[in-house]
Amino acid sequence: MILVVDSGSTKTDWISVDSQGKTLFETQTLGLNPQVLSSAILKERIINNFDLYQNRKEVTHLYFYGAGCGVESPQHRIRKVFDEIFIHADINIKEDTHAAVYAAVEPGEKAIVCILGTGSNCTYYDGKNIEQRVTSLGYILMDEASGNFFGKQLIRSYYFKTMSKDLAREFEKEYDLSPDTIKENIYRKENPNTYLATFSKFLIKHKQNDVFQDIIAKGLERFINHQILQFENAKEVPIHFIGSIAFFLEEEINKALTLNGLTMGTIVKRPIEELVNYHKHLIELGQ
Repeated sequence: MILVVDSGSTKTDWISVDSQGKTLFETQTLGLNPQVLSSAILKERIINNFDLYQNRKEVTHLYFYGAGCGVESPQHRIRKVFDEIFIHADINIKEDTHAAVYAAVEPGEKAIVCILGTGSNCTYYDGKNIEQRVTSLGYILMDEASGNFFGKQLIRSYYFKTMSKDLAREFEKEYDLSPDTIKENIYRKENPNTYLATFSKFLIKHKQNDVFQDIIAKGLERFINHQILQFENAKEVPIHFIGSIAFFLEEEINKALTLNGLTMGTIVKRPIEELVNYHKHLIELGQ
């Protein structure tokens, strides 16, 4: 049994296939970002899933593509968790940028692939190899134009009173905006990046508002300048996007790219299906 896994900070998609590429089951857990979660939480989120727990001993190969797996320490932490659960599995762990490339790019195509979900990053693919110019330092220092980035801007807009009174009242109805609640979730609880990203739904819902349009435009401009334009040939290749934020802000992204002389590629909201197709192709090739 083969498990293909695409994991962000908010949710994790799992699909199991057999040695012939036939789908056995699909399931979902909460996000498994080892940079922001303890080993105990990671393990709990996996073993509490019925399908995964029941089939844990049948898994022979586990291909995990995850947010927070770009450096050695978090990779080691989640590998140790997997080793304890999937005791017969050959485990392969890669950063989620690899999943984004496999899901969005045609074989041999040169492209830039961006993830805009709970977090954000940007990768260049030359048709064979993946290159990142900027090492992510996480949601506090980076993650521009992501769900958690826009969530922070919304909270700031509310507290600095740049949000209209009507929108502020509606914002209050949908979220607990008390200082104690916000600070508790950001500074003391697990997954502060995921918590912040929940506010981005309000931004998307009311994205035609002038203040929100300005927040979106500035976030995308920062992402383009700091990430995409790091690559010298950015204006010569398509720019693909992965993730829910990209999916819901397609019009705004297209406008921002056009203003910078960049070419819009495809947008993939949920990459797991294409990722599984990639591994099915490898099975057909006997790899």
